[in-house]
Amino acid sequence: MALWRAHGYAHTTVADICRAAGVSKALFYFYFPRKEDVLFEVGVLSTDAARSVAADMLAQPYDVGAVITAVLASLEETMRSSPPELIIEAILEGYRQALACHEHLERTSVIFAEVFARAQQDGKLGGHLDVAHVATVAQSLVSEGARHWAAGAYGDRSFAEVVGRDITALVNGYPRRP
Repeated sequence: MALWRAHGYAHTTVADICRAAGVSKALFYFYFPRKEDVLFEVGVLSTDAARSVAADMLAQPYDVGAVITAVLASLEETMRSSPPELIIEAILEGYRQALACHEHLERTSVIFAEVFARAQQDGKLGGHLDVAHVATVAQSLVSEGARHWAAGAYGDRSFAEVVGRDITALVNGYPRRP
């Protein structure tokens, strides 16, 4: 991450990463087929931290909107330490990973599915809510929101504020089936 922040993602090579980590290219390639896979794993770590935030909040009395915002704030904290180029490249790599594996469910979709299912179980969301579908739509809002945030489209508003408002509106406005 330090190399990518200092030199940019495109200008950092596998050889640079190996030198900084003190490992051989053979060892690198044993674990990662491409440098993009390292970026994807870094994203996994930040998403796992956001999932932990959600789990902690769901273990006590909670408000669904507050959980959504806290998950997004955790993701934003990681994004704030990265240059926009790196955020956008991470989003693109997430899309590539999803295309490569049709069974792949993006990790933030899993977080939202868990939050929405729990809220549904606790009577905070209606039983009519299609949890898997709405979680997938929420993931799309996260990816596109991160891209727009990285490009400066939100001005001084936070990623968590803007995207949290959108996801909460989606969940609250999800229509009942006739």
